[in-house]
Amino acid sequence: MIAYETRIGTIHISSEYLSKLIGQAVTSCFGVVGMVPSGGRQRLFHLFSKREALDKGIRVRGNADAISVELHIIVSYGMNINAIAKSIVHKVKYTVGEATGIRVDKVTVRVDGIEA
Repeated sequence: MIAYETRIGTIHISSEYLSKLIGQAVTSCFGVVGMVPSGGRQRLFHLFSKREALDKGIRVRGNADAISVELHIIVSYGMNINAIAKSIVHKVKYTVGEATGIRVDKVTVRVDGIEA
């Protein structure tokens, strides 16, 4: 949970909201096939759940000043991975900044698979 004070009051932003916001931004990028669960809890949830979760493969750390994001993705075969990663970094920073006003300090993109 990230909380920061404004002149009107306190704003609380949950980690789940940030993960789903980032997941939606990443999966809309060209060349991204999907996300890979990261960590034991996400893998266990993915085994028992039949629905596709937007927050799968995303780890958010930080506070109201700045956050860092770690992503685990699958890309399309034959695509330029460097171009996809740059596109994801730009889109995540822009989307989070516009929606929440929180600065994204670092985005780590880990390509865990390639799919045809």
